[in-house]
Amino acid sequence: MHFSQRRWLHPIVLFLLAFVGTALSRVQEVHNVLELTGQKASKLRFSTDVATGKYTPPEEMDPQFWYKLADEEIVKRLQLPQPNSDKAKNVIMFLGDGMPLSTVTAARILKGQRQGNTGEESSLSFEKFPYSGLSRTYCANAQVPDSACTATAYLCGVKTNIISIGVSAAVNFNNCTASQDPANRLTSIAEWSQNAGKSTGFVTTTTLTHASPSGAYAKTANRMWQCDTDVTSYGVDASTCIDMATQLVTQTPGKNFEVMFGGGMGKFLPKTIKDSHGKAGERSDGVNLLSRWQGLHDKGVLVTNRKQLLNLDVSAASSIIGTFQSGLMDFHMDADPTYQPTLSELTEVAIKKLSHNEKGYFVFIEGGLIDYGNHYTQAGYALDEALEFEKAIQLAREMTNISDTLIVVTADHGHAMSIAGYPGRGTPILGLNQHDTDINGVKYSVLNYAAGPNQYLDEHGQRIPLDDILGPDDAISPSYIDKEIGVHSGEDVGIWASGPQSHLFTGVMQQSTIPHLMAYAACIGSGKQVCESSRRKT
Repeated sequence: MHFSQRRWLHPIVLFLLAFVGTALSRVQEVHNVLELTGQKASKLRFSTDVATGKYTPPEEMDPQFWYKLADEEIVKRLQLPQPNSDKAKNVIMFLGDGMPLSTVTAARILKGQRQGNTGEESSLSFEKFPYSGLSRTYCANAQVPDSACTATAYLCGVKTNIISIGVSAAVNFNNCTASQDPANRLTSIAEWSQNAGKSTGFVTTTTLTHASPSGAYAKTANRMWQCDTDVTSYGVDASTCIDMATQLVTQTPGKNFEVMFGGGMGKFLPKTIKDSHGKAGERSDGVNLLSRWQGLHDKGVLVTNRKQLLNLDVSAASSIIGTFQSGLMDFHMDADPTYQPTLSELTEVAIKKLSHNEKGYFVFIEGGLIDYGNHYTQAGYALDEALEFEKAIQLAREMTNISDTLIVVTADHGHAMSIAGYPGRGTPILGLNQHDTDINGVKYSVLNYAAGPNQYLDEHGQRIPLDDILGPDDAISPSYIDKEIGVHSGEDVGIWASGPQSHLFTGVMQQSTIPHLMAYAACIGSGKQVCESSRRKT
């Protein structure tokens, strides 16, 4: 990109370009709780006053509201012809964070174009699954959700307020006291699986304490309470409200996970020592949670790079924790392939380890950086992460038996990306639409975002030509609304399923019904189960 073109870029974009272009690039946190709670517009900071926040329908504060709704949705599906009554021994849930249908479509096209084809005719691995449906992603007080309230929905089976994890919608943002009330604390499908004697684990390309995987184990009124330093920074007593890293290591169900793979090593280590990646820890309490974890697991193994992971004897390890970066893992396109494992490699080791349990397993696997590519409005990163995600799904389906392993693929929320303007077949998905122009005769991008850091306007507010700007994988796509970072969207997201009871994952459903359907298939939890239905028929 020439300097003459760079001068039109928003300052935050110049920073991101320089940041991404360095050999030591790292993905940075983009989620702002003031923006997510709506307090940014009102200039408030960390308010727990429900009157200043977003409205929650009172009836939805009761977890039983969502349990009842899930039962109703399951009953409707059971009234249809049932292809089989098979039980799922194993359940694998794949979560594409921030993966709207537009990203799925664009990734499909990019896959085909990388193979030398026009692209539109290509298919992603999970698009070949026999059943698909739609998930409604709104949260109890949010028309457009975040990854915390959605994780609570698809892992705990209850919709909650934005920013919250593992607690009901009776808990307001940053309200420590309410989050400690047993009546407001939820259990997840990971815990239901453990209670049934199954092995459990999770894999993510974000951090072990990020919002999505934390839905499996954490209970918190603020998704940012990842370590004690974070809790204190929000004006809360860290000795009263236990941070998410501590919950993972010391509380049920986190302490019972046999596999935990992701980034975020710093959240587990004190500031006084450096982690395996050369950065200081983040904890202020002086506690080394990784040492504590190893003390609780005699045969537990800690791995921090690709070589250690691939050389690991999973049969000799009682449990494995992998922390492959200090913070978020690197984008696949930026990562050192000799140092950071791919999502497929993490998936393979996780399945091999968990498969040793004759009673089966539940594992949550997240392509977490799809979301970050879309937040940066760098579609090339988002689509490449989506393609790494689909490779892991293909591998998991090949490694497992379709007769006893249910695989469910979905997203937590969308992103405001569009594919529009009548481009012809084979138009480079990351490039310009060569078949149309705006009202001033300037060609425009195939992919655009509703909000983001660059509108590519000149001093007169007119769009500038993008011929020499778009095309590279790290290019920043145009957006309409000027914001520092891209935003989530509120449309339904896709669900794709394969294996026992996969026929139930069709139609339009509440996101909070997803874990109840998985539990039904695996005969776990306190709700309806296919095993009971089969017994009644006999």
